Amino acid sequence: MDKKLWGGRFTEKTARSVEEFTSSISFDYRLYHYDIQGSIAHCKMLEKQKIIPADEAEKIIQALMEIEKEIEQSEFRFSEELEDIHMHIENRLLEKLGTIGGKLHTARSRNDQITLDIRLYLRAEIDALGDLMDTLLKNLLTVAENNIHSIMPGFTHLRHAQPILLSHHLMAYCQMFLRDRERLQDARKRVNVMPLGSGALAGTSFPVDRDYVSRLLDFPAVSENSLDTVSDRDFIIEFLSAAAIAMMHLSRMSEDLILWSSTEFDYADLPDSFCTGSSMMPQKKNPDVLELIRGKTGRVYGNLLSLLTTMKGLPLSYNRDLQEDKEPLFDSVDTLKGALKVMGELIPQLHFKLENMKASAAKDFSTATDLTDYLVRKGLPFRQAHETVGMLVRYCLDKGKSFPEISLEEYREISSLFQEDVFTVITLENSINSRKAKGGTAREEVERAIRAVRSRMENTKGSR
Repeated sequence: MDKKLWGGRFTEKTARSVEEFTSSISFDYRLYHYDIQGSIAHCKMLEKQKIIPADEAEKIIQALMEIEKEIEQSEFRFSEELEDIHMHIENRLLEKLGTIGGKLHTARSRNDQITLDIRLYLRAEIDALGDLMDTLLKNLLTVAENNIHSIMPGFTHLRHAQPILLSHHLMAYCQMFLRDRERLQDARKRVNVMPLGSGALAGTSFPVDRDYVSRLLDFPAVSENSLDTVSDRDFIIEFLSAAAIAMMHLSRMSEDLILWSSTEFDYADLPDSFCTGSSMMPQKKNPDVLELIRGKTGRVYGNLLSLLTTMKGLPLSYNRDLQEDKEPLFDSVDTLKGALKVMGELIPQLHFKLENMKASAAKDFSTATDLTDYLVRKGLPFRQAHETVGMLVRYCLDKGKSFPEISLEEYREISSLFQEDVFTVITLENSINSRKAKGGTAREEVERAIRAVRSRMENTKGSR
């Protein structure tokens, strides 16, 4: 195409290298549905305000619908010469309708048009991500409920710390993903603002009805400042931040599952359908899906930093640098969706080796804190109780024994406060069920936590 839609003041043809360098159609083509959706709403407003005749508006809307169908059926020709999705659609509209097609851009700039497209796109993607998070949460809750009696070691510093319920561990991730879900829903409020009518930067002199367009596109609010509107990418940065945090949580869960399914831990088996083998070593079963989630987390972090860096020095209002907002956004959306989908499908297929988990929880003096609390209840100050149990651990290490293996007489050599009931205190079940403070690992508390998460999910279901 020799003539650009913006080419009136230019005397030279755009250099081929410039067209290749500035073109964004290779990635912003995915906005076509939202560009057409916004254009139809804009056209209806132009007709309502008598800025264009009704018969011409009808032709424009019909042509836009035909263009959308052409794109969906792969009959539409894309070209770097037309730069972006907006110019492609407008050029095709001109081919179909001639000068009538050129009236659609009245009272609109590509600057407010693109932010409308992105907001429509991101709003829909946040809803889709919310659905994937719901699936993951529901599957985690089900697995937690099915393991309400299953015991495993809890860790600090990747060392045995105290016994916990497997369900309590899984519910920790439920809390993370619930925060992610709510964080995205909250970010959606800043996305869900109608920008069209801001023009290039100063608004428009035409008698547009921005509130009408807002209603047509189901936006609850209209942007307040045209300068800010065309240059604002805070809503994308906020999404990228939420996506990065969600990927971090998925990465942490991936790491736990990688460790648990290792020969060294032997707490769980991953489903074959979510693992791969080695081209050389026939015995290998590699957790590649989980490793990729862990690895892809870095690229989502990079996308956030990329756009923050792009934005940090931009003067008001629009600058072409803002074209660099889309690839980080699209990549983060795609990456998070993929990670949530595979994790949501994997969780119900995990096989936990519950006997191994419980046997592991009994090692490394994991009920030492329970013995400390026992002595405190007998009247010993906590610091003295802590030191006394530390001496008991050292004694056991010297003798090659565990807490259940030493006699009451040996206990009493360390402290006369130990009585026969000490053997009840050091059981895994007692240790777990004694932790009844809100948020603890006691079974009744985990059951309450499961109910609470289900309730929070239900209460926020209709908040879109």
